[in-house]
Amino acid sequence: MTLPVQVLARIGGYTVKNHIKGGKYPLVLMLEPLLRCNLACPGCGKIDYPDAILNQRLSFEQCMDAIDECGAPAVSIAGGEPLLHRDMPRIVEGYIAKKKFVILCTNALLLKKKIDDYAPSPFFTWSIHLDGDKGMHDHAVDQEGTYEVAIGAIELAKAKGFRVQVNCTVFDGADPARLAAFFDEMEKRDVEITISPGYAYERAPDQEHFLTRERTKNFFRDVFRKGDGGKAWTFTNSPLFLDFLAGNQTYACTPWSMPLRTVFGWQKPCYLIGEGYVQTFAELMEGTDWDQFGVGKYEKCADCMVHCGFEGTAASDAIARPWKLAKIALQGIRTDGRMAPDIDLSQARPAQDVFSSHVERELAIIRQEQGDASKHVKRTA
Repeated sequence: MTLPVQVLARIGGYTVKNHIKGGKYPLVLMLEPLLRCNLACPGCGKIDYPDAILNQRLSFEQCMDAIDECGAPAVSIAGGEPLLHRDMPRIVEGYIAKKKFVILCTNALLLKKKIDDYAPSPFFTWSIHLDGDKGMHDHAVDQEGTYEVAIGAIELAKAKGFRVQVNCTVFDGADPARLAAFFDEMEKRDVEITISPGYAYERAPDQEHFLTRERTKNFFRDVFRKGDGGKAWTFTNSPLFLDFLAGNQTYACTPWSMPLRTVFGWQKPCYLIGEGYVQTFAELMEGTDWDQFGVGKYEKCADCMVHCGFEGTAASDAIARPWKLAKIALQGIRTDGRMAPDIDLSQARPAQDVFSSHVERELAIIRQEQGDASKHVKRTA
C-alpha cells in the first residue's frame, strides 16, 4: 500500500498503540449514508428495500458522530451510491478536517458531473467500482457501457490530481487469466487495486455465483501465479490478507475491525451480516455476542473470506509477526504446495432469517416520524 506518509503514520501509530493496549478496536469505519443506488447489481443485496427506506439519508451530523464514536483513523463511504447524497462533499470535507483518511466508493456514473465538488487531498481517495475488464464488469453490474464510464472517470480524476484506486469483487466463474490481465491494465494506469471475493448477501438476486472457500483459494493462487506472486501489481490490501486468499494463512475474522454505520444504526455483527441494529458504537461493541459469529460458528459466515472481515486479522498478525510480512514482500505470495488448515465448519449454528423483522421495525419508525411531522405542520399552520 502506498499511502501518503502523513496518512500512513497516523493509521500505523493508531494501530500499533491499540494493539499494544489490547482489546477490540476498529480500523476503518464503513459508512452507508444511504442505500439508494443508480445500478441494480445482481450480486448486491443493498437495494432490496422498500422506497421509504431507500429514501432515508444519514445527516452530516450523524456521519460526524459516527467517526467520533468509534475513533477509527479511516472511513470507507459506500452505499448505495454515495454521490446521490446531496451533502456528500460536506461530509468528505468534515472527515478530512478531522484528519481521517477518506475512501469514497462510487460506480462512477455521476463522477464527471460531481468531481468539481471535491478537492484533492492526501487524506482522500476515489475508489471506483470495477469488477474486471469490460465484459466482466458490465456483466457484474448488469449494464452495458459502465466499464467505459469507469475508465473515463479514472482518467479524469487522475488528471485533476486525485488519488484513485479500484475496488474489484470476484465472483465464481471468473477467469484467472482475464483478471490478471485486468490487473496489468490497472498497473499501467498507475491505479491501486482493492480485491475481495464476493459475499453471498442473502437477499442478492443472484445466489449462484459466489465462491466457496476452496475455490477462492485455488482461484487466487492461479491469479497471483500470473503476476510473480502478486508482486507485479499494487494492492491496497495488506500482503497477509492476500496470502490468506491464496490459502496460506488460517485466519478467523475480526468483525469489529470494520464496523458499519448505516441508516438503520450500527449493524450487528458486521458489515456483511445485518442481524440487529443499535444506536451507538458502544452498544455494538458491548452488546454483540461476538462468539456467535464467524467462520465455523455461523452458517452465513461459512464461505466468507472478504477483506472487511479478515484485513483486521491480517493487520494484527503483521504487528505480532512482522517477519511474515517481510517474507511476502521479498518473495511474493506462495502459489503452490500445501495450503494452511482451514476452520472446521461442521459445528456452525444454523442461519437465521432476520431481514423482514428489521425492515418492519424501520418502516414503523419512519411512519411514526412522518406522523409526528404531519401533526406538527397542522399545529403550526
